[in-house]
Amino acid sequence: MDYIIGERVKIIGISGSPQKDGNTEQMLAVALKIARDRGFDTDVVHLSDLNISGCISCGLCRNEKRCSINDDMTDIYERLEDADGIIVASPVYFGGMTGQLKCFLDRTLVLRRNGFLMKDFVGGAMAVGGSRNGGQEKTIQSIHDWMHIHSMIVVGDGAHFGGIVHQPAKDDTIGLETVMATATKICDVLEYMS
Repeated sequence: MDYIIGERVKIIGISGSPQKDGNTEQMLAVALKIARDRGFDTDVVHLSDLNISGCISCGLCRNEKRCSINDDMTDIYERLEDADGIIVASPVYFGGMTGQLKCFLDRTLVLRRNGFLMKDFVGGAMAVGGSRNGGQEKTIQSIHDWMHIHSMIVVGDGAHFGGIVHQPAKDDTIGLETVMATATKICDVLEYMS
């Protein structure tokens, strides 16, 4: 990824929750505010607003830079390509990410198969669970695995894996510190690269 002097660097946030205005969106809003305060452009995708089906492994994206499924994901590909950094946030459902987020992540295969278009993005993950040890680290690990497959530069909160929060997110001051540290680390690395 080559940065042009004076070009604005963009961080996109992905809220993997099917719930509007819930803990995940609150947590992601804290992270994106840090990025904006540092001078980065931001964008956000709320999966709660979208209908995205799972990958059907049809193979079309091996030969064409498009997916055979025509749903809300179609409009997101360009937004992803325009980003330099990504923050993926999910609530913990049965010890892992939401089904909605898994569908979204799988559908980014078209970007990998067409030249690793997310390569060298700086990526960070965060998760919110029902308790302090409610599966957040396993959820973050799955998101990190996806980032590695795209050849991203994966960062944590400077001490551990990323933003780890328990609900209600707005009251978890310790967890929100890890969210802020993750966002800060993403910004730091993007600045080092520019």
